[in-house]
Amino acid sequence: MPNIFKLDISLIISFAAILVMIFCLIQVYSLKAKIPGGVIGKRWNFLVMLVVLFSVGYLATPFFGTLPAELMRLIAALIFFFGAIYVLITVKLIYQIIQELTE
Repeated sequence: MPNIFKLDISLIISFAAILVMIFCLIQVYSLKAKIPGGVIGKRWNFLVMLVVLFSVGYLATPFFGTLPAELMRLIAALIFFFGAIYVLITVKLIYQIIQELTE
């Protein structure tokens, strides 16, 4: 049986990232009930979806060594793309919250 989990620093970092993402999933779901509806609620729902997507991607990272290089590049590109969308939505959400608090 081939050793698909070669223990190295990248695997250790991947497992640490997976643990952080599990914590993030717990946080976004526990905060979801406290978020009001409207624009903020819609953005929060999209952020929850992105955290779920990232969590799935992070769970796949230990298996990267068994994937073809082209597929690994595609997965990395998708993670970067959706990461950029996540940052954009987070910044806009924080901006709207600050606007609401200062009115």
